[in-house]
Amino acid sequence: NWRLVKIATTKAQRKLFFNLRRLKKNLAWLSAEETAAVARDLGVSVAEVSEMEKRLAARDLSFDPAPDAEDEELYSPAAYLPAPDADPAGQVEDAESADDSTDRLHGALSRLDERSRDIVQQRWMSEDKATLHQLADKYGVSAERIRQIESSALGKLRTLVAA
Repeated sequence: NWRLVKIATTKAQRKLFFNLRRLKKNLAWLSAEETAAVARDLGVSVAEVSEMEKRLAARDLSFDPAPDAEDEELYSPAAYLPAPDADPAGQVEDAESADDSTDRLHGALSRLDERSRDIVQQRWMSEDKATLHQLADKYGVSAERIRQIESSALGKLRTLVAA
């Protein structure tokens, strides 16, 4: 009965599961006439008889390799199916960590002066990243001064985020 759970899920399939092996006369596949006769006797469709015959003929496959398995047999489903990133606890932890990091970054950005914050956002957080020269023109200073402000602001951000 252990295969009943895996093989027969509908009433017609259960009827076939319990009667098909008894009705088969040999180990060969049923002919078209035999399939039709079994379907008629059990009150199910020919397609259901054919499907159940396939299910009963299929052998079971172990999910884990046998302890004495050869190298080629080590490629069982257990070896290639697990998804290491599908751990729900890990996914929640990663999401919370990302949220925490985002909150820390926004908090640190709010503590910078307006010009430093704008330079960091324009250079690091924008889709269309501004060049040093574009920002230099905007603020009326040299590109080197923009680089210095950016460097100082990034240092402050690192300190504030780490705290």
